[in-house]
Amino acid sequence: MMAVCCLAGSLWTFPQADTRPVVGVAQFTVEGDPKYSGLVTEKVVEMLTNTKRFLVVDRTSYDKIHKELEFQKSEAFLDSKDLAEQGVAVAAEYMLTGHITKIPVYRMKNPDGSVNGYKASVAFQMKVVNVETGLSSEATSFEGQVSNLMLSPESAVTAAMQSLEGELNEYFRHEFPVNVRLLKVLESKKGAAAQVLLSGGKNQGIAEGDQLEVEHVEMLDGKPYPSVIGLLRVQRLSGTDFAECKVVKGGKEILVRFNAAETINCKLIVK
Repeated sequence: MMAVCCLAGSLWTFPQADTRPVVGVAQFTVEGDPKYSGLVTEKVVEMLTNTKRFLVVDRTSYDKIHKELEFQKSEAFLDSKDLAEQGVAVAAEYMLTGHITKIPVYRMKNPDGSVNGYKASVAFQMKVVNVETGLSSEATSFEGQVSNLMLSPESAVTAAMQSLEGELNEYFRHEFPVNVRLLKVLESKKGAAAQVLLSGGKNQGIAEGDQLEVEHVEMLDGKPYPSVIGLLRVQRLSGTDFAECKVVKGGKEILVRFNAAETINCKLIVK
């Protein structure tokens, strides 16, 4: 994301910090033939990226990228101006790991024995590991529907994965809670915040009618200690990255802590 400013008639751009959580996706392991396991992993990376709620790091390609960076140090690239910058790898806060339990691909035949097409299904388990703490969620199982008849085995596996899109999006929503900042108090009444503006909207998976817990974050022993101080309800989305909310509970404490420039986070309540 780039911000734009003008100085003495010139146009300047500078990067803004992206506060989305960084999620790494490891290559899925598989029981049996690993031929199509890469397709499953790639589809999960694609679905996770399409939510636009995360910075997704595809760890399945990391070794190839590292080898390319090392190769560019060779004499053949000494005079090149197109070298990739090394040392810019993004550290993942969470790692998404998976294990494929079955991935049958069926060859469908015509009455004369010729191949008419392919069908496939897929079943796997996933869990989320917090990189800092090493703690992981319980493994969750997924099983896609048998695909329609497709022209190739690869397209059949992709179609089987596509049937899981809604279920996977709900999984991401639960496993990676949306946390956004309280940017501004839009309205206050009798010493209490009545309406506020948040630094998250449609792109972060927030919708009108959603509720968020308001947390005051205190640092204890060098670690964040959150305590719930209020409750918000989303009234209106402003653009794709902002939400206007009604303060349901805790308006007085929210206003006091906001005016004191204390750290306030808002966490989406997922039922």
